[in-house]
Amino acid sequence: MSMRNRVLLGAAAVGVVTAGLWACGSTGRSGPSLSAADAASAVYVAPGEYDEFYAFMSGGFSGNLTVMGLPSGRLLKTVPVFSQFPENGWGYSEETKAMLQTSYGFAAWDDAHHPELSMTDGVPDGRWIFINANNTPRVARIDLAEFETKEIVEIPNSAGNHGSPFITPNSEYLVATSRFSVPVPNRDMSISEYTGNFKGMLSFVRADRAGEMDVAFQILVPGYNYDLAHAGKGPSDGWMFFTSYNAEEAHTLLEVNASKRDKDFIAAVNWKRAEECVAQGNARSMPARYVHNVVGDDHVARSELKESVTVLEPASCERLVYFLPTPKSPHGVDVDPSGRFIVAGGKLATVIPVHSFEKMIQAIEEEEFEDVIDGIPVLEYDEIIAGEVQDPGLGPLHTEFDGRGYAYTTAFISSEVVKWRLEDFTVVDRIPVYYSVGHLMIPGGDSREPWGKYLVALNKMTKDRYLPTGPELAHSAQLIDISGDKMKLLLDFPTMGEPHYAQALPAELLMEKQVKLYRLDENTNQYAVKSEADTRVTRNGRRVDVYMTAIRSHFAPDNIEGIEVGDTVYFHVTNLEQDWDVPHGFAALGMETAELLIMPGATRTLTWVPTRVGIHPFYCTDFCSALHQEMQGYVRVSPRGSNVPLAWGTGGALRSQPVAAQ
Repeated sequence: MSMRNRVLLGAAAVGVVTAGLWACGSTGRSGPSLSAADAASAVYVAPGEYDEFYAFMSGGFSGNLTVMGLPSGRLLKTVPVFSQFPENGWGYSEETKAMLQTSYGFAAWDDAHHPELSMTDGVPDGRWIFINANNTPRVARIDLAEFETKEIVEIPNSAGNHGSPFITPNSEYLVATSRFSVPVPNRDMSISEYTGNFKGMLSFVRADRAGEMDVAFQILVPGYNYDLAHAGKGPSDGWMFFTSYNAEEAHTLLEVNASKRDKDFIAAVNWKRAEECVAQGNARSMPARYVHNVVGDDHVARSELKESVTVLEPASCERLVYFLPTPKSPHGVDVDPSGRFIVAGGKLATVIPVHSFEKMIQAIEEEEFEDVIDGIPVLEYDEIIAGEVQDPGLGPLHTEFDGRGYAYTTAFISSEVVKWRLEDFTVVDRIPVYYSVGHLMIPGGDSREPWGKYLVALNKMTKDRYLPTGPELAHSAQLIDISGDKMKLLLDFPTMGEPHYAQALPAELLMEKQVKLYRLDENTNQYAVKSEADTRVTRNGRRVDVYMTAIRSHFAPDNIEGIEVGDTVYFHVTNLEQDWDVPHGFAALGMETAELLIMPGATRTLTWVPTRVGIHPFYCTDFCSALHQEMQGYVRVSPRGSNVPLAWGTGGALRSQPVAAQ
């Protein structure tokens, strides 16, 4: 087909999508099924009651993770991860800045796509949730006892960390893939020399030891675009499956040039074989700069620069990687709860191919190969296919499972979710969604034991679903009841950022383990003070340290004099409260950073460089008591070189440090 014809075909496809959207909008905004009263009743959570599930939604281009309740769709918390978050000072305070360090420097923003819960025996265990950064390749670990990001590791030799952080059944490894192939090691060369010189990288990151995440090994693969992944389970445990497209190795106008072949590939990686090859010395150490950031027991983040990584090449490790031909530009790859079937969503395919793990192993043993690429055998499609789902909708993308023998696949172009039977790959139900659905999520739907009551459709376009808010609209999710034979639309709810993927698990798995406060006597931050008697202000040259406490409803000290224009002032604020839900905030006039939000028993540090002479108020930013408005203080800033002694206090005469001693 000529390029012109392909462009015309693309334009026609856009027309179909647009017409479909118009049709959806013009035929009513309610889904089929329940009455409004029944749907409202199904998602109603009475005042004072709790939701049944925690849902963890990727924040997309917000760079963070949002936590919502199901079935209500209520927003519970934003967990800052890869982007600065002024609401609580993440990435601004001295204790958290290091979490955003990378080998490229301080990265204030990123694009978070896929949350993934830690697992034990193939079932979410509620310890941690991981999420990827797409732009500057990284993976983060969030502790679900605190809902705080505790660790971030950068992925070297990678660009566009899209297929991440999908995890193995016992959290041994999470994976990270290169959406964009680049020279490895990266170097100055012409983009026109892409073919054969640009490479993909499949990274396996050790994930089962808190505080010790690291790149265990990487696998160098042909220069395709590696998209998504999921681990095998049960009989396929020990394997990881990655989708790839652009087997044409195009480097320009990919919407045309990366769709010429009828089939691209799923890369099936035997990660236990990789462990053997590494142990046998078949890997090589490659220089690579990447950063590991971790929050210590003192709640202070620190960074470590690493300078080499272990790399495997398929040609030097036989039986490591196999390509499964898969139509056409496959996006999602999902493994059913039994671990027997590998389901791919080809964006341009007319069917959903379901590969058989048993047949794949047999084809490997009988060497049913149609080709070998860079040391990677390509298996015969007909020898590994278990079946094809016919009439799956236009643009199938992602599949999850309910644990009762059914699979659910999203169709982006036709804006629907299609339910089909694993027994015979027959479509049994379909429901429209509004609009252009990408991922979907069933609690535990990618695990060995799904909680198959609800399905959340994560839609890419909102259009007319909410009150209009100018050119930029909220993104949208929809809750669907899948407990019966027919799917029933229950609820629309807006999301924060772009919700690419989500995970969920029963609330009862997390509620009892929640940390409510930090014990003051266990606060080991070097700038913490445990009582007002220990508060003080010190000067060392142009550096001033304010050791401050906060408790309802005052700061100590709340009057400070002797600060000069151009000083670098560190406010180390310790929250003395030992009660749940009593944080204090801190902000000062003229600061060029974000507020601090300090949890009970914790210490946070704000850096302030005053630029003007005068009196500068500071105050508590979090409404903490009936006398919250009275929780304030003043800093006197004098001209540089003045002889005003350093002095501080609360409610009486100021203590001072003579000028000579400063």
